[in-house]
Amino acid sequence: MNMVDFREMPYQRPDLAEHGERMKRAAELLRGAKSYGEARKVYFDLQEAEKEVDTMFSIASVRNTIDTRDAYYEAEMKWLQAESARLIPAEKEYMKAFAECAFRSDFEAEFGTQLLKEADASLKTMDERIVEDRIREGELRQAYQKESALATTEFRGETCNFYGLLKHMESLDREERKEAFHAWAGLYAQISPRLDEQYSELVALRSRMAKTLGFPSYTEMAYLQRGHYDYTQEDTAAFRKQIREIVTPAVAELRERQRKRLGLDRLCYYDEALLFAEGNAEPEGTSEELVALAQRMYREMSPETGEFFDFMVKYHLFDLETRPGKRMGGYMTRFPAYRAPFIFSNFNGTSADVDVLTHEAGHAFQGYLAMRSIPVAQLSGSTAEINETHSMTMEHFAYPWMNLFFREKSERYLTGHLLGALAVLPYMCVVDEFQHRVYARPEMTAKERRSVWREIEKVYMPWRDYDGEEFLEEGGFWMQKQHIFLYPFYYLEYALAQMNAFQYYGRMKENRAAAWEDYLTLCRAGGTKGYFELLQVGRLMNPFREGTVEKSVRHVIDELKEKYGSNS
Repeated sequence: MNMVDFREMPYQRPDLAEHGERMKRAAELLRGAKSYGEARKVYFDLQEAEKEVDTMFSIASVRNTIDTRDAYYEAEMKWLQAESARLIPAEKEYMKAFAECAFRSDFEAEFGTQLLKEADASLKTMDERIVEDRIREGELRQAYQKESALATTEFRGETCNFYGLLKHMESLDREERKEAFHAWAGLYAQISPRLDEQYSELVALRSRMAKTLGFPSYTEMAYLQRGHYDYTQEDTAAFRKQIREIVTPAVAELRERQRKRLGLDRLCYYDEALLFAEGNAEPEGTSEELVALAQRMYREMSPETGEFFDFMVKYHLFDLETRPGKRMGGYMTRFPAYRAPFIFSNFNGTSADVDVLTHEAGHAFQGYLAMRSIPVAQLSGSTAEINETHSMTMEHFAYPWMNLFFREKSERYLTGHLLGALAVLPYMCVVDEFQHRVYARPEMTAKERRSVWREIEKVYMPWRDYDGEEFLEEGGFWMQKQHIFLYPFYYLEYALAQMNAFQYYGRMKENRAAAWEDYLTLCRAGGTKGYFELLQVGRLMNPFREGTVEKSVRHVIDELKEKYGSNS
């Protein structure tokens, strides 16, 4: 397709029935191929067709998340998710033919073993017996997104959604922070009965799918679906232990310094976001002005990033402003037929707006490079542990340009950003351990799940004080993490990736050019190799090995202790 402005991208419902027949024909052709060249052509012909289908799916999904109230795209997403699930038999037939192809070794010789490893794994997690459950799962995901997007409350004469309240939780006025916090918690408490019902059904159906396919629990199935081929549940538990023993005490000390800085007798949850008594650093400018500053930053950063961001700006590949009915969160997605990334966010006037222009742009930059250099679309992106390395490392590479966004407050931003990157690691472990516990006992009641969350939270985050807010004291905080609903077992990867980002950040301090070349090499590799192999490509340490967490975070802890004193 010829590139067009995002706002003018045409959407046409793809013919998924025909696509299913196309996959069946491709399977037959693969089984009958007489040469590698013939088999290779079948593979790439189908890939081109899939790019068209995937692009239409992405356009519909983006427009649905931009406005969850739009009845047309809500209906389209429901149809697309249902009909995509019904393609499972045809998809499995094709993947089986590909995995068993007489020219498998030729594919591996040209493109590496990862492609076929993914095909083998996919065959274990797709089956016509789970089609209806997959359809229902998609419906529940969509229901959660809409429920949370439409939740609003009146706050000091203003109609606020969750994102609108977060800005007030960084106010210098503690009463305003506290009031905003209670309004925020009240919003979740208000919709919690429906969220509990949705999640209970999601856990039950995911567990049922796993049992149907012969897995001991959904956890094992999810590990395969997420491409966790190189490590086990025992490995993730050992990694969480490293975080608990090394990072949790360091963050607890920094939280105590924060309490003293703010002059408080105790640090409550609604105080945590305010890192400086004089106020957090906030970017100066409208969203259009921030994008223009980001464009200058990326042009100066490297020729590659300049070309990438100019492309994003030229074709308006962003939707950044928070609006009523817009889905929460931020993400990067792709329109493969256009070889174009897209960034979605909810700007709210805080430093998080700039974080989006570095984090999601890191994802988008890698996608832009890979879609132009890696012929196999499936290998242009990796598993989340590496994908999040692209984004989190970009946040650190952007440090020298933060004065553009924050001017005289740039040092405050840099300290706050680094502290935030460290402080969130224990929380990531809470999310991960919670899901392991939930899917080990899928019959848990909503009340039991909340109790489990609060129990784990106290271990990893002993400083957390909800100031008597009953809903959160009972363990309701987990509901605000949309990954738990939408992308099960996608969260610890952020912590694993942050180990890599901290390693790159340490090397930036010593030799920025060398660190950048290693990062660029990793981005260009996409998902052509497995997780552990890509760590070697990027010259990174294995986070599961004892001592890696200490080596990755020690320089960060030391820097923060130096920068973030107690003001005493």
